[in-house]
Amino acid sequence: MTLSAFMQNVANAVSLGSLYALLAIGYTMVYGILRLINFAHGEIFMLGAYFAFYAVSVFLLPWYIAFPMAILITAIFGVLLERVAYKPLRNAPRIAIMMSAIGASYLIQNVGILVFGGVPVSFPNIPIFSQVCKVGGISIARVSFVIPVVTLIALAVLFYIINKTKVGTAMRAVSKDYEAARLMGIDVNTIITFTFGIGSVMAAIGAILWGMKYPSLIPTLGLMPGLKCFIAAVVGGIGDVRGAVIGGFIIGILEIMIVAFFPDLSGYRDAFAFVLLIVILLVKPTGLMGKSAIEKV
Repeated sequence: MTLSAFMQNVANAVSLGSLYALLAIGYTMVYGILRLINFAHGEIFMLGAYFAFYAVSVFLLPWYIAFPMAILITAIFGVLLERVAYKPLRNAPRIAIMMSAIGASYLIQNVGILVFGGVPVSFPNIPIFSQVCKVGGISIARVSFVIPVVTLIALAVLFYIINKTKVGTAMRAVSKDYEAARLMGIDVNTIITFTFGIGSVMAAIGAILWGMKYPSLIPTLGLMPGLKCFIAAVVGGIGDVRGAVIGGFIIGILEIMIVAFFPDLSGYRDAFAFVLLIVILLVKPTGLMGKSAIEKV
């Protein structure tokens, strides 16, 4: 492998890992608060990409207006999903909430096929991001540089909210002890809603960046990235935001670099994440950053 090809693969690996990290955060935040796997998170991701697509291609809005609008609408949809599919089952057995999450995932996916159609559409080309940059003789699309930068900014804002604000303190309190937080006067329902909103914002940012990097959109878009990012959250230690970020980068880098060094394995690209999951569960079941805890019944 030439140096230029290696650097090209490194850029692709870092950008893909950044995208996985953004999506994995939504899984780990919801699990940290509710001990619930939001199986519909991949469909939230898909909706974010389509909202951005329609805002630019149909309503002809400039990207700097269309993208924030798509992120806001996606966040609202994520909050509505929590209110409709999860809140009524707050005190129900966990199996009921899990079935509701799976049902919501398939419902959104199939409604998406009806509304958006089953034919793939191309995400609008944004010239400022699609331009090719030459660095030391290596040609890399500008979006490959934009994705890690936007991811780092989004993560910095998220960590500030979690660690430096009152609502972040409340989120950490709820994640530690649901009932104790309620007794301390924390509005648990509001915190849960806020968590779903933040997770949906991260998914929407990732979806827009994904659309610019991989422009083919289809209503089943969120299925495989959603599974891989759930795996990333488990690998990093589900419930730990830092772990989700680390897991996302590990899977993204692993996926690109193994194919780069072993092209014959390209047909098994999607399997690498599942193999990694099995290895992590065998070696460290709580994940890389996870801590052993007693599961509450």
